[in-house]
Amino acid sequence: MADNEKQTLGFQAEVKQLLQLMIHSLYSNKEIFLRELVSNASDAADKLRFEAINNDALYGNDHELKIKVSFDKEARTITISDNGIGMNREEAISHLGTIAKSGTKEFFGKLSGDQQQDAALIGQFGVGFYSGFIVADKITVETRRAGAAANEAVRWESGGEGDYSVEAIEKASRGTDIILHLREGEDELLSSWKIKSIIRKYSDHISLPIMMRKEEWDEEKKETVLKDELETINQASALWARNKSDITDEQYEEFYKHVSHDFQAPLTHTHNRVEGRSEYTQLLYIPAKAPFDLWDRNKRSGIKLYVKRVFIMDDAEQLMPTYLRFVKGVIDSADLPLNVSREILQESRDVKVIRDGSTKRVIGMLEELANADEQDKKDKYTTFWKEFGQVLKEGIGEDATNKERLSKLLRFASTHNDNDEQNVSFEQYVARLKEGQDKIYYVTADNYKAAKNSPHLEIFRKKGVEVLLLTDRVDEWMLSFLQDYEGKELVSVAKGGLDLGQLEDEAEKKEHEETESSYKDLVAKMKEALGEKAKDVRVTFRLTDSPACLVADEHELSGNLLRMLKAAGQSAPDSKPILEINPNHPLVTRLKYQDAGSQFNDWAHILFDQAMLAEGGSLSDPATFVKRLNEMLLNSAAK
Repeated sequence: MADNEKQTLGFQAEVKQLLQLMIHSLYSNKEIFLRELVSNASDAADKLRFEAINNDALYGNDHELKIKVSFDKEARTITISDNGIGMNREEAISHLGTIAKSGTKEFFGKLSGDQQQDAALIGQFGVGFYSGFIVADKITVETRRAGAAANEAVRWESGGEGDYSVEAIEKASRGTDIILHLREGEDELLSSWKIKSIIRKYSDHISLPIMMRKEEWDEEKKETVLKDELETINQASALWARNKSDITDEQYEEFYKHVSHDFQAPLTHTHNRVEGRSEYTQLLYIPAKAPFDLWDRNKRSGIKLYVKRVFIMDDAEQLMPTYLRFVKGVIDSADLPLNVSREILQESRDVKVIRDGSTKRVIGMLEELANADEQDKKDKYTTFWKEFGQVLKEGIGEDATNKERLSKLLRFASTHNDNDEQNVSFEQYVARLKEGQDKIYYVTADNYKAAKNSPHLEIFRKKGVEVLLLTDRVDEWMLSFLQDYEGKELVSVAKGGLDLGQLEDEAEKKEHEETESSYKDLVAKMKEALGEKAKDVRVTFRLTDSPACLVADEHELSGNLLRMLKAAGQSAPDSKPILEINPNHPLVTRLKYQDAGSQFNDWAHILFDQAMLAEGGSLSDPATFVKRLNEMLLNSAAK
């Protein structure tokens, strides 16, 4: 089909689904359509500025970037026009007919059908251009890419149902006009007062002038009429360049929504002008909700880079470490060159200074919330940790410079509490140390229930010693970089021999030595029975209720980490666990006096397999385990 012919195409399936959800779920906040379309127009101008750095001819004879908003009462249309980068035919199809966004599948999977809940999700996902269909039953887009000829423009049109049309047109100027054909009942939008109030509420921070035709009173007609002269209705200055005292909380919030395309307000923000070796301004936000692509470590950063208020790029990942990839905002440098490239960013000393300074500023924001006395700020940190805590843990291994500060921000579940909330800090744990305790104890598991019920905790419960319950997938990796906290060694209760130090008195230690000696023969028989299945067998005093447990040797990977590696399809060392037996358990006591033989061997294997199951592991031969257990049950029943 020739490019100048009208072509009808079908929407991507996700677009159709999103349109229906959005129209119904977001209608109660329909004003946001204008914010989204004005933001898109601003982005188009930013992109033109960036491309024109190396190709000034793209401006043609029109260097004054602006956005125009107009309405036509008779035609019942609202038009948002910009003279930014524009689109060609392929870009119009790609940008307006499909959603090329990571996390799309997860997004649709989380929709519940509840309009109120889905509205929050849709807002978090970002709807941009499609928000126009909240108030319009047809949208016409006329666009011409900068540098293209007048006859290379394109018209895109859709009623927001299953398809859209694309055709070639002539357009005298570059940029994009979006014409909204309003639905019945939306006539209140067809007034200067209404449109101006929406723009001033949501888009006053836009650095481009947003222009509308002036109004004057017509005495003859006894009504307000529009003049041909344009007026600027927003402040039209970069918000981050203004004094903090001149910016309201509402303006900060709306600017966040502009740069992040998030519908929710941020948790907190920081706005600073930094002077010294490098001069730059930073306006950084922490969102209230994690995006769907949070776990994509290759995802571009949410930081927009400006140089002397000229937009350079909107995914400057070199300005923020990967573990802070959730941070959104703007950094405006006074020192970098306007034609800065990604390669230059990677090598620039000025960029390193900005990155280090911005990292410290974000950590400072989090410290302010985490250490606050005000309940509101405490609640905000609780929200932050639920959404981004696992990502922040990555910083322990990636940012040696700030590791100590980050460790103070960590939160964990603990045996001190009766719930799975991760709200215990190292500082709180240390403040609760028992007399004679000089270590921080923890257990890792697949989930909270497995950690809480781990047999390794039995002696700690008996002695009233708190244990941290670590269940995030990143925990095992993090712990390889975090050996202590303020001189207190971090010790896994499931690795190595149990050393309670001064938590045990001399009488207990002497009793344990005597017991170990009396069980030497049993230990030897069990080693022989288990063969290569266990690296070792030994008596333990960490158990009070369970007959046995498995532990990893002190310098080997934990059982939980080995299972995680295997589940992820990664190679794992072929290390064997150590079986520890409880000399005070009736089953073990009974085995002590049983002769070696097939029945003894079965009991030894059953104890090993039970211990494996208790810590969340899987059996290599479950059928044999069941057979052995059934035989033992039958033998017991027959007696």
